Amino acid sequence: MMEDAVIDSGNIAWILTATALVLMMTIPGLALFYGGMVRRKNVLSTLMQSLGATAIVTVLWALIAYSLAFSDGGGLNTFVGGLSRIGLTGVTPDTMSGDLPENLFFVFQLTFAIITVAIIAGAAVERIRFSAFMIFAAAWLILVYAPICHWVWGGGFLSDAGVLDFAGGAVVHINAGVAGLVLAKVVGPRRGYPGSQMMPDNLVLTVIGAGLLWVGWFGFNGGSALAADGAAAHAFVTTQLAAASALLTWIIIEWLRRGKASVLGAASGAIAGLVAITPAAGFVPAWAAFIIGAAGAAGAYWGVTALKRWGKWDDTLDAFGLHGVGGLVGAILTGVFASEAIGGAPGAIEGNLMQVFTQTWGALAAAVYCGAVTWVILFVLSKFMTLRVSEEDEVTGLDTTLHGESVAS
Repeated sequence: MMEDAVIDSGNIAWILTATALVLMMTIPGLALFYGGMVRRKNVLSTLMQSLGATAIVTVLWALIAYSLAFSDGGGLNTFVGGLSRIGLTGVTPDTMSGDLPENLFFVFQLTFAIITVAIIAGAAVERIRFSAFMIFAAAWLILVYAPICHWVWGGGFLSDAGVLDFAGGAVVHINAGVAGLVLAKVVGPRRGYPGSQMMPDNLVLTVIGAGLLWVGWFGFNGGSALAADGAAAHAFVTTQLAAASALLTWIIIEWLRRGKASVLGAASGAIAGLVAITPAAGFVPAWAAFIIGAAGAAGAYWGVTALKRWGKWDDTLDAFGLHGVGGLVGAILTGVFASEAIGGAPGAIEGNLMQVFTQTWGALAAAVYCGAVTWVILFVLSKFMTLRVSEEDEVTGLDTTLHGESVAS
């Protein structure tokens, strides 16, 4: 951390704004996106998971996870950070990280950790106990998110190896997607899945949530430049182009396969494109964003349809299909389209074929570590507590049985 950097009020103002936008992505964005897709008896419990994730991650990020992600880990620095910032020790209004106050860098990175944990919840909604999710979230943040964040952004081995991840392809989306898949498999499918129809309660909420996510993503990607500069503006452009391209790709696929385009598909397509462009936003030319968005949508569509049927898992709100598959597509294509003139690193289109290999093994390293440690966390927790609600509570609905409330008819 730098103590004597020059204050840049423009950068500070932009990252303050970006931080608020990224927090908006979880509450209310993801909460509404997820809440509209579940059955009415589980809407409030789904919203509660986003609220709970925001609270538990905030507390633990300040107490220990931020330090593990971004401080110097000494001899272990290639794998995990140290404890010099535990409880925000040494962080004052005058402490700087680059040309940003460290307090601002801390809270900006906090919002990324929050939404990563909240995304995971979508894989097991409608049957996981709220208390189990909260304890899982705490352990996962410390044991999975913080180390992988350090690998990529905190000076760890993936950063040293040259892995490009502008705003969280591996750190956020692959990480959350794989963890969601493991959580869905361990907790098991919903009662009646896949035979029973489980219709979304309110797609209006889902579209509003998708819109808030889309707008918030400008803070997510644009803010990851950590400055109010040309790189931030470029990330704005690639973000918008990829989202629009992906939305169109998804609805075209639906037209070709089903003869009609769905509102849920359009919202899902936009999110898939936003996921795919996340690692690439500040590294690739604008024209490449069209391709990355389209490929992300095609990959995610396959992930939530054919792959999900083949795997026979009940990833309820497609955390793995949208974020895991979309994030992997984006991470690999970053290696294809990266431009040295834009992000300082050439990709395959500029003759550096090794960047594709680097992106691939980096993404797989994060996925394997995440999957293994997530399973261990859940295995240990299952020995001390029940992860899943009872069959009676699941039939009644989690709003009433876990929270004593319900959505009015």
